[in-house]
Amino acid sequence: MLCVVAVKARWHNGYGLEAKPREGLYSRYIKRVLDFCIALVSLALFWWLLLAVAILVRIKLGSPVIFKQPRPGRGERVFMLYKFRSMTDKTDAAGELLSDEARLTDFGKKLRSTSLDELPELLNILKGDMAFVGPRPLLIEYLSLYNARQKRRHDVRPGLTGLAQCSGRNALSWEERFELDVEYVENCSFGLDLSIILKTVKSVLRREGVSSFTSVTMEPFRGSHE
Repeated sequence: MLCVVAVKARWHNGYGLEAKPREGLYSRYIKRVLDFCIALVSLALFWWLLLAVAILVRIKLGSPVIFKQPRPGRGERVFMLYKFRSMTDKTDAAGELLSDEARLTDFGKKLRSTSLDELPELLNILKGDMAFVGPRPLLIEYLSLYNARQKRRHDVRPGLTGLAQCSGRNALSWEERFELDVEYVENCSFGLDLSIILKTVKSVLRREGVSSFTSVTMEPFRGSHE
């Protein structure tokens, strides 16, 4: 009983969340329609911004302009994620890629801090691979490292932003991020999505949590201690 109370207390984190799974009318039907319409309108209005960023990436970092990588989505179904390239392809004498720190240029850091590198994911949202709000799609190799609770982050479409992103981004530990991901899965609603989007805009404007405390991006996930 004490454990249940402790978990519920932990989940009341300022967003008015309750520890109960639900998939209501919004999450089952309305959310996808809204995502599609907003992504379509965004591309129609801001195509010039995508073009401008693409030209700058080509000049500053070369080709390819778009970074593509397979990521697991809803139900662990793999899709191809699109982002603007933010790193060089510099290698060492053995032909191995250098560390993220060595390949991430000042231009790439600005792209990431402003989240402009994420703009091509609007195409993923149109296709239905992603949503505007949901757990961020991570690497395929992490699938075997999740515990049973962490795997629940794949019960919904991954998002352009999520509860973890507006709560600290890469400054959070993996365990904290996954706990927030599951909180979102169990409490998805229009009000929560709107709150996350507004808080994300605030976080991006302040450029908070772009890096972890020990890395320019985020340390690899090695699995959680049970």
